[in-house]
Amino acid sequence: MNLRIIARPARLGTAELAAGLRAKGHSVQPQSIRRYLVEKGHYLGERPVKMPNGRLLWDAAAIERLTTPKEREAHQ
Repeated sequence: MNLRIIARPARLGTAELAAGLRAKGHSVQPQSIRRYLVEKGHYLGERPVKMPNGRLLWDAAAIERLTTPKEREAHQ
């Protein structure tokens, strides 16, 4: 019997994304992320996956992308 494991990217809820950003030194609340998403269509370039039940799932790697200074990325 051959079983294949399908790796899915890690996803976070909006509250978990906000908590991860706060842990990195940013002061953001989940409702701020939701409001920005409604007004702009994204949160600082990141777009979530919307589940059928309305829950938003964000890419877990977004925390690193949002907290890494652009200058550091340019030098790597």
